[in-house]
Amino acid sequence: MTILLSNAEARRIFLARQGLSTPPGRLLGKAGLLQLIHDIGFVQVDSIATVERAHHQILFSRNQTYRREHLTELLETDGDLFEHWTHDASIIPSEFFRYWKHRFRRKEASILERWSKWQGEGFDATFEETYERIAAGGPVLSRDLKTDEHKSGGWWNWHPNKTALEFLWHTGKLAIARRENFQKVYDLTERVVPAHHHEPDVEHDAFVDWACRSALTRLGFATHGELAAFWALISPEEAKAWVETHRDELRPVAIETADGDKPRASHAFADFPQNLGDIPEPPARLRVLSPFDPLIRDRNRTERLFGYFYRIEVFVPEPKRQYGYYVFPLLEGDRLVGRIDMKADRKSGTLDVKRLWWEPKVRASAGRLEKLEAELARLAKFSGLEEVRYLDGWRGEGG
Repeated sequence: MTILLSNAEARRIFLARQGLSTPPGRLLGKAGLLQLIHDIGFVQVDSIATVERAHHQILFSRNQTYRREHLTELLETDGDLFEHWTHDASIIPSEFFRYWKHRFRRKEASILERWSKWQGEGFDATFEETYERIAAGGPVLSRDLKTDEHKSGGWWNWHPNKTALEFLWHTGKLAIARRENFQKVYDLTERVVPAHHHEPDVEHDAFVDWACRSALTRLGFATHGELAAFWALISPEEAKAWVETHRDELRPVAIETADGDKPRASHAFADFPQNLGDIPEPPARLRVLSPFDPLIRDRNRTERLFGYFYRIEVFVPEPKRQYGYYVFPLLEGDRLVGRIDMKADRKSGTLDVKRLWWEPKVRASAGRLEKLEAELARLAKFSGLEEVRYLDGWRGEGG
């Protein structure tokens, strides 16, 4: 029998699975940080630092006792996390590394084919030389290998050693040992990811089973397409076949959408009904999310569950932007209630708030504004800024 899940229940379930329902002031610690990343699956890394790097803000929005040095230790000293690709560059628990070995094998042939068209014949000439250089000499930055005759013209015209580094990383032969000013430092994978995370090898069916089960656990409910997209490790066809094979372990659920449209047919584990009574209420606090937060990564799911349309407009010409260059979603309780355009001014030590937009039917009450201002003060402090500066007209019309 299909379970009909109300929109409010669905939102709360997803928020809980994505680590947004626990008290944000509860002491986290390093072990708690590792558990948090394990529970949500991965944390996306991005180079833009309009206010704060994406991975730091994603973690801070879930727990405001988060400390950057704990993440650095887990990545660079303990080897409990590694950096690689999901749908984009991400920080991932190292205990999942053995499953990424399937990604490495799958990607190698396709990368060789695509990059040969992009870079031209002989693009792989420095692969072995680059690997041997790192094996003998230790970790390197891309710039350490660049010579004058091989100047880079951007990502579309990498110098040969940069191409080698990226290929060797994408196929698992190299790993990111650390970052310096956000530049990758490459080393042999066996020197970065502890040996016990490499074994045992996982055969194909067990790999697909893990990818689907672990995705469904973190999503709460999902279509087969959403299962495939979560880690971006398997194809929709593989996920669909897994669902068909495991019907006896799954339960059909229909998810009520935010706009009251036809409920979305999805899958959940068979014990799903027993878990519904334990759905936690998320904190009422208003929180600022990173544009790369995993809660909103799947834009279509975000619109269905929250009735919230969001796109990053970084690459949209300024006259055509609806909101701004890098606008942050606002989460209050179990609702996405608005968005805010702001930027850190490091010279003046201020978090400059440019513009605020509330969603339709969200009232700009004094209490809501107080919660927003309190959160902005917390974010400014976390980002090493001295104060929040509200620019003229930041509240929009009538503001």
